[in-house]
Amino acid sequence: MAVMVLGVGTGVFLIILIWIVALVFGIILSRASGATKLSIIPVFFLALTVTLVLVFFPRSSETPSPIGETEIVDGFFVGRYVLLSVASLVFLVAFFMLLPMHFLEPVYAKPLRQH
Repeated sequence: MAVMVLGVGTGVFLIILIWIVALVFGIILSRASGATKLSIIPVFFLALTVTLVLVFFPRSSETPSPIGETEIVDGFFVGRYVLLSVASLVFLVAFFMLLPMHFLEPVYAKPLRQH
């Protein structure tokens, strides 16, 4: 069976994403002038078609498959290390950009007292 998040599968999130993108394109195209404004209709029908295909032709069965031997796999292994390397790189860049600002902060001379 597919991965479930909040009790729904990936397809529901995909349908929501499709309709959000269609809504954004509809709003953008509604501000257009002339014949471009009529492009809202194909965007709506494309989103409707993709939604109907996803609803009526699901890839997995509705009944769960029998559970076999459980195998623990770290599927996000590469992504986790890419995220760690990007975060480390951002930290190092920020640190080495902040370091010269700390050491090169101007020190102004105090004025001498005049009698």
